[in-house]
Amino acid sequence: MNPQAIAGFAAAGARWSALLSDPVTVNIHIGYTSLGAGILGQASSSEGTVPYSAYKTALAADANSANDATAVAHLPSGSAFGMYLNYTSNNPNGAGSATPYLDANGNANNTTINMTYANAKALGLLPANNAAQDATITFSSNFTWDFNPNDGITAGAFDFVGVATHEIGHSLGFISGVDILDINSPSGTTYYPDNAFTYVAPMDLYRFSSASFAQGVIDWTAGTATKYFSIDGGSTSLGTFSTGQVHGDGRQASHWKDSLGLGIMDPTAAPGELLAITPLDVKMFDVIGWNLNSVVPEPSVVLLLGAGGLTLYLKRRRA
Repeated sequence: MNPQAIAGFAAAGARWSALLSDPVTVNIHIGYTSLGAGILGQASSSEGTVPYSAYKTALAADANSANDATAVAHLPSGSAFGMYLNYTSNNPNGAGSATPYLDANGNANNTTINMTYANAKALGLLPANNAAQDATITFSSNFTWDFNPNDGITAGAFDFVGVATHEIGHSLGFISGVDILDINSPSGTTYYPDNAFTYVAPMDLYRFSSASFAQGVIDWTAGTATKYFSIDGGSTSLGTFSTGQVHGDGRQASHWKDSLGLGIMDPTAAPGELLAITPLDVKMFDVIGWNLNSVVPEPSVVLLLGAGGLTLYLKRRRA
Protein backbone atom coordinates (compact mmCIF):
# COMPACT_ATOMS: atom_id res chain seq x y z
CA MET A 1 0.00 0.00 0.00
CA ASN A 2 1.29 3.46 -0.82
CA PRO A 3 1.25 6.13 1.92
CA GLN A 4 -1.78 7.89 0.40
CA ALA A 5 -3.80 4.67 0.46
CA ILE A 6 -2.79 3.90 4.04
CA ALA A 7 -3.79 7.41 5.13
CA GLY A 8 -7.06 7.09 3.21
CA PHE A 9 -7.86 3.80 4.90
CA ALA A 10 -7.12 5.34 8.30
CA ALA A 11 -9.49 8.19 7.45
CA ALA A 12 -12.22 5.67 6.59
CA GLY A 13 -11.69 3.89 9.90
CA ALA A 14 -11.89 7.21 11.70
CA ARG A 15 -15.32 7.81 10.14
CA TRP A 16 -16.69 4.69 11.78
CA SER A 17 -14.90 5.40 15.05
CA ALA A 18 -16.55 8.82 15.15
CA LEU A 19 -19.99 7.19 14.85
CA LEU A 20 -19.64 3.98 16.86
CA SER A 21 -18.76 4.00 20.55
CA ASP A 22 -18.06 0.30 21.20
CA PRO A 23 -14.62 -0.06 22.84
CA VAL A 24 -13.39 -2.81 20.51
CA THR A 25 -10.39 -3.33 18.27
CA VAL A 26 -11.12 -4.47 14.71
CA ASN A 27 -8.12 -6.10 13.00
CA ILE A 28 -8.10 -5.61 9.23
CA HIS A 29 -5.40 -6.61 6.76
CA ILE A 30 -5.35 -4.32 3.73
CA GLY A 31 -3.90 -4.84 0.27
CA TYR A 32 -3.65 -3.23 -3.14
CA THR A 33 -3.64 -5.37 -6.28
CA SER A 34 -5.29 -5.96 -9.64
CA LEU A 35 -8.83 -7.24 -9.08
CA GLY A 36 -11.47 -8.49 -11.49
CA ALA A 37 -13.04 -6.27 -14.12
CA GLY A 38 -15.33 -3.66 -12.59
CA ILE A 39 -14.33 -4.40 -8.97
CA LEU A 40 -13.10 -1.40 -6.99
CA GLY A 41 -12.54 -3.18 -3.69
CA GLN A 42 -13.50 -6.34 -1.85
CA ALA A 43 -13.84 -7.40 1.77
CA SER A 44 -13.45 -10.92 3.10
CA SER A 45 -14.63 -11.12 6.71
CA SER A 46 -14.02 -13.75 9.36
CA GLU A 47 -17.41 -15.09 10.47
CA GLY A 48 -18.79 -17.44 13.08
CA THR A 49 -22.15 -18.71 14.27
CA VAL A 50 -24.11 -18.32 17.51
CA PRO A 51 -27.55 -19.59 18.53
CA TYR A 52 -30.31 -17.13 17.72
CA SER A 53 -31.31 -17.10 21.40
CA ALA A 54 -27.77 -16.07 22.42
CA TYR A 55 -27.64 -13.35 19.80
CA LYS A 56 -31.03 -11.99 20.85
CA THR A 57 -30.02 -11.98 24.53
CA ALA A 58 -26.81 -10.10 23.74
CA LEU A 59 -28.65 -7.62 21.53
CA ALA A 60 -31.24 -6.92 24.23
CA ALA A 61 -28.52 -6.41 26.85
CA ASP A 62 -26.69 -4.01 24.53
CA ALA A 63 -29.74 -1.98 23.49
CA ASN A 64 -29.36 1.72 24.32
CA SER A 65 -31.34 3.62 21.69
CA ALA A 66 -34.96 4.00 20.65
CA ASN A 67 -34.23 2.09 17.45
CA ASP A 68 -32.64 -0.72 19.47
CA ALA A 69 -35.72 -0.94 21.67
CA THR A 70 -38.04 -1.14 18.67
CA ALA A 71 -35.90 -3.72 16.89
CA VAL A 72 -35.51 -6.01 19.91
CA ALA A 73 -39.22 -5.80 20.76
CA HIS A 74 -40.15 -7.02 17.27
CA LEU A 75 -37.70 -9.91 16.98
CA PRO A 76 -39.30 -13.38 16.99
CA SER A 77 -39.77 -14.76 20.50
CA GLY A 78 -38.32 -18.08 21.57
CA SER A 79 -35.23 -19.78 20.17
CA ALA A 80 -36.20 -19.88 16.48
CA PHE A 81 -37.39 -17.62 13.68
CA GLY A 82 -39.39 -18.36 10.56
CA MET A 83 -38.46 -17.32 7.05
CA TYR A 84 -39.61 -17.19 3.47
CA LEU A 85 -37.20 -19.42 1.53
CA ASN A 86 -36.64 -20.87 -1.95
CA TYR A 87 -34.09 -22.77 -4.07
CA THR A 88 -33.70 -25.63 -1.57
CA SER A 89 -33.75 -29.36 -2.29
CA ASN A 90 -36.71 -29.83 0.07
CA ASN A 91 -38.82 -26.98 -1.32
CA PRO A 92 -42.41 -28.33 -1.28
CA ASN A 93 -42.92 -26.72 -4.70
CA GLY A 94 -40.19 -28.94 -6.16
CA ALA A 95 -36.45 -29.34 -5.64
CA GLY A 96 -34.71 -26.09 -6.47
CA SER A 97 -37.97 -24.26 -7.13
CA ALA A 98 -37.86 -20.47 -7.27
CA THR A 99 -41.31 -20.36 -5.64
CA PRO A 100 -40.97 -19.27 -2.00
CA TYR A 101 -42.33 -21.32 0.87
CA LEU A 102 -42.72 -20.81 4.60
CA ASP A 103 -39.89 -22.44 6.55
CA ALA A 104 -40.62 -22.42 10.28
CA ASN A 105 -39.71 -25.96 11.29
CA GLY A 106 -37.04 -25.00 13.84
CA ASN A 107 -34.12 -26.55 11.93
CA ALA A 108 -30.55 -25.29 12.20
CA ASN A 109 -31.17 -22.49 9.69
CA ASN A 110 -34.05 -21.23 11.87
CA THR A 111 -31.99 -21.20 15.06
CA THR A 112 -28.53 -19.99 13.96
CA ILE A 113 -27.09 -16.53 13.38
CA ASN A 114 -23.95 -16.11 11.26
CA MET A 115 -22.06 -12.91 12.01
CA THR A 116 -18.73 -11.20 11.43
CA TYR A 117 -16.16 -11.33 14.19
CA ALA A 118 -16.28 -7.54 14.45
CA ASN A 119 -20.06 -7.57 14.97
CA ALA A 120 -19.65 -10.28 17.61
CA LYS A 121 -17.10 -8.12 19.43
CA ALA A 122 -19.55 -5.22 19.53
CA LEU A 123 -22.06 -7.45 21.35
CA GLY A 124 -19.57 -9.03 23.76
CA LEU A 125 -19.85 -12.40 22.03
CA LEU A 126 -16.10 -12.24 21.38
CA PRO A 127 -13.48 -10.47 23.51
CA ALA A 128 -13.19 -6.81 22.56
CA ASN A 129 -9.47 -7.18 21.82
CA ASN A 130 -9.56 -10.66 20.33
CA ALA A 131 -6.34 -10.83 18.28
CA ALA A 132 -7.68 -12.88 15.37
CA GLN A 133 -7.89 -11.19 11.99
CA ASP A 134 -11.40 -9.81 11.49
CA ALA A 135 -11.20 -9.07 7.78
CA THR A 136 -9.06 -8.64 4.71
CA ILE A 137 -9.84 -5.68 2.45
CA THR A 138 -8.23 -5.34 -0.96
CA PHE A 139 -8.39 -2.36 -3.32
CA SER A 140 -7.96 -2.52 -7.06
CA SER A 141 -4.85 -1.03 -8.63
CA ASN A 142 -6.64 -0.84 -11.98
CA PHE A 143 -8.37 2.48 -11.33
CA THR A 144 -7.48 6.10 -10.71
CA TRP A 145 -8.17 6.99 -7.08
CA ASP A 146 -8.78 10.32 -5.36
CA PHE A 147 -7.44 10.01 -1.81
CA ASN A 148 -8.77 13.35 -0.51
CA PRO A 149 -12.56 13.67 -0.41
CA ASN A 150 -12.43 17.01 1.43
CA ASP A 151 -12.23 18.97 -1.81
CA GLY A 152 -14.58 16.74 -3.81
CA ILE A 153 -13.69 13.84 -6.10
CA THR A 154 -11.77 14.50 -9.30
CA ALA A 155 -13.65 13.70 -12.50
CA GLY A 156 -12.71 10.23 -13.73
CA ALA A 157 -11.33 9.16 -10.33
CA PHE A 158 -12.93 7.10 -7.56
CA ASP A 159 -13.38 8.08 -3.92
CA PHE A 160 -10.83 5.89 -2.11
CA VAL A 161 -11.90 6.90 1.40
CA GLY A 162 -15.54 6.27 0.47
CA VAL A 163 -14.81 2.81 -0.95
CA ALA A 164 -12.71 1.97 2.11
CA THR A 165 -15.59 3.11 4.34
CA HIS A 166 -17.94 0.82 2.41
CA GLU A 167 -15.68 -2.23 2.69
CA ILE A 168 -15.11 -1.67 6.41
CA GLY A 169 -18.91 -1.52 6.73
CA HIS A 170 -19.14 -5.10 5.42
CA SER A 171 -16.55 -6.18 7.98
CA LEU A 172 -18.56 -4.52 10.75
CA GLY A 173 -21.58 -6.64 9.86
CA PHE A 174 -23.41 -5.26 6.84
CA ILE A 175 -23.80 -8.71 5.26
CA SER A 176 -26.67 -10.92 4.15
CA GLY A 177 -26.63 -14.71 4.06
CA VAL A 178 -29.00 -14.53 1.09
CA ASP A 179 -25.84 -14.24 -1.01
CA ILE A 180 -24.88 -17.77 0.09
CA LEU A 181 -28.26 -19.12 -0.99
CA ASP A 182 -28.12 -17.15 -4.23
CA ILE A 183 -24.70 -18.31 -5.45
CA ASN A 184 -25.22 -21.93 -4.34
CA SER A 185 -28.42 -22.48 -6.29
CA PRO A 186 -27.82 -21.78 -9.97
CA SER A 187 -30.22 -23.55 -12.31
CA GLY A 188 -29.46 -27.20 -13.04
CA THR A 189 -27.05 -27.79 -10.17
CA THR A 190 -27.26 -29.80 -6.98
CA TYR A 191 -29.52 -28.11 -4.46
CA TYR A 192 -29.16 -28.19 -0.69
CA PRO A 193 -31.74 -28.69 2.08
CA ASP A 194 -32.92 -25.75 4.15
CA ASN A 195 -30.92 -26.76 7.22
CA ALA A 196 -27.66 -26.39 5.26
CA PHE A 197 -28.15 -22.63 5.05
CA THR A 198 -27.06 -21.58 8.53
CA TYR A 199 -26.07 -18.16 7.23
CA VAL A 200 -28.82 -15.84 8.43
CA ALA A 201 -26.98 -12.65 9.39
CA PRO A 202 -28.07 -10.07 11.98
CA MET A 203 -29.07 -7.74 9.14
CA ASP A 204 -31.33 -10.48 7.70
CA LEU A 205 -33.57 -10.32 10.78
CA TYR A 206 -34.79 -6.98 9.39
CA ARG A 207 -35.25 -8.17 5.79
CA PHE A 208 -38.89 -8.39 4.67
CA SER A 209 -41.10 -8.53 1.59
CA SER A 210 -44.83 -7.96 1.38
CA ALA A 211 -45.29 -11.74 1.07
CA SER A 212 -43.10 -12.58 4.07
CA PHE A 213 -44.72 -9.84 6.16
CA ALA A 214 -48.11 -11.44 5.50
CA GLN A 215 -46.70 -14.65 6.98
CA GLY A 216 -45.05 -12.84 9.91
CA VAL A 217 -41.52 -13.93 8.94
CA ILE A 218 -38.38 -12.52 7.35
CA ASP A 219 -37.71 -12.87 3.62
CA TRP A 220 -34.61 -14.94 2.91
CA THR A 221 -35.33 -15.67 -0.74
CA ALA A 222 -33.15 -15.04 -3.75
CA GLY A 223 -35.17 -13.38 -6.47
CA THR A 224 -36.40 -10.12 -7.93
CA ALA A 225 -39.22 -9.37 -5.47
CA THR A 226 -38.68 -6.17 -3.46
CA LYS A 227 -36.97 -6.72 -0.09
CA TYR A 228 -37.02 -3.94 2.46
CA PHE A 229 -35.42 -2.93 5.77
CA SER A 230 -37.81 -2.83 8.72
CA ILE A 231 -37.22 -2.77 12.46
CA ASP A 232 -40.88 -3.13 13.46
CA GLY A 233 -41.52 -6.61 12.16
CA GLY A 234 -42.11 -5.58 8.57
CA SER A 235 -44.80 -2.96 9.17
CA THR A 236 -42.64 -0.03 8.04
CA SER A 237 -40.16 0.03 5.17
CA LEU A 238 -37.10 2.19 5.85
CA GLY A 239 -35.29 1.41 2.60
CA THR A 240 -34.81 -1.41 0.11
CA PHE A 241 -32.10 -4.03 -0.40
CA SER A 242 -30.39 -5.48 -3.43
CA THR A 243 -31.70 -8.97 -4.12
CA GLY A 244 -28.87 -11.14 -5.44
CA GLN A 245 -26.34 -11.49 -8.25
CA VAL A 246 -27.65 -14.76 -9.70
CA HIS A 247 -31.41 -14.80 -9.25
CA GLY A 248 -32.08 -11.20 -8.21
CA ASP A 249 -31.30 -7.74 -9.56
CA GLY A 250 -27.66 -8.52 -10.33
CA ARG A 251 -26.30 -6.96 -7.13
CA GLN A 252 -25.27 -8.81 -3.98
CA ALA A 253 -27.95 -8.94 -1.31
CA SER A 254 -25.45 -7.53 1.22
CA HIS A 255 -26.17 -3.98 -0.02
CA TRP A 256 -28.85 -1.36 -0.28
CA LYS A 257 -30.78 -1.25 -3.55
CA ASP A 258 -28.63 0.28 -6.27
CA SER A 259 -29.06 3.74 -7.81
CA LEU A 260 -31.30 5.11 -5.05
CA GLY A 261 -28.63 7.00 -3.11
CA LEU A 262 -29.50 5.19 0.12
CA GLY A 263 -26.08 5.19 1.69
CA ILE A 264 -22.44 4.19 1.83
CA MET A 265 -23.53 0.54 1.56
CA ASP A 266 -24.93 0.97 -1.96
CA PRO A 267 -23.40 -1.67 -4.28
CA THR A 268 -21.76 0.61 -6.87
CA ALA A 269 -19.84 3.86 -7.17
CA ALA A 270 -19.30 6.12 -10.16
CA PRO A 271 -16.24 8.15 -11.22
CA GLY A 272 -16.27 11.56 -9.58
CA GLU A 273 -18.85 10.49 -6.98
CA LEU A 274 -18.37 11.53 -3.36
CA LEU A 275 -19.49 8.73 -1.02
CA ALA A 276 -20.78 9.35 2.50
CA ILE A 277 -22.40 7.52 5.41
CA THR A 278 -26.12 8.30 5.71
CA PRO A 279 -28.57 8.11 8.62
CA LEU A 280 -30.00 4.93 7.06
CA ASP A 281 -26.57 3.28 7.20
CA VAL A 282 -26.20 4.34 10.82
CA LYS A 283 -29.61 2.95 11.74
CA MET A 284 -28.68 -0.47 10.40
CA PHE A 285 -25.42 -0.62 12.34
CA ASP A 286 -27.27 0.51 15.45
CA VAL A 287 -29.82 -2.31 15.34
CA ILE A 288 -27.37 -5.12 14.49
CA GLY A 289 -25.46 -4.46 17.69
CA TRP A 290 -23.25 -1.38 17.45
CA ASN A 291 -23.68 1.55 19.83
CA LEU A 292 -23.70 5.11 18.57
CA ASN A 293 -21.79 8.15 19.75
CA SER A 294 -23.85 11.26 20.37
CA VAL A 295 -22.47 12.96 17.27
CA VAL A 296 -24.82 13.81 14.43
CA PRO A 297 -24.19 11.56 11.39
CA GLU A 298 -22.69 13.30 8.40
CA PRO A 299 -25.32 14.35 5.86
CA SER A 300 -26.01 12.24 2.83
CA VAL A 301 -24.19 13.51 -0.23
CA VAL A 302 -24.40 10.27 -2.17
CA LEU A 303 -25.36 10.93 -5.78
CA LEU A 304 -27.61 8.80 -7.96
CA LEU A 305 -25.45 6.54 -10.09
CA GLY A 306 -25.41 6.43 -13.85
CA ALA A 307 -24.61 3.54 -16.13
CA GLY A 308 -20.91 3.94 -15.36
CA GLY A 309 -21.21 2.66 -11.79
CA LEU A 310 -18.73 -0.04 -10.74
CA THR A 311 -19.22 -2.79 -8.23
CA LEU A 312 -18.10 -2.69 -4.62
CA TYR A 313 -17.54 -6.40 -4.14
CA LEU A 314 -18.09 -8.55 -1.05
CA LYS A 315 -16.42 -11.93 -0.56
CA ARG A 316 -17.47 -14.31 2.18
CA ARG A 317 -15.18 -16.39 4.35
CA ARG A 318 -16.17 -18.68 7.17
CA ALA A 319 -13.75 -18.92 10.08
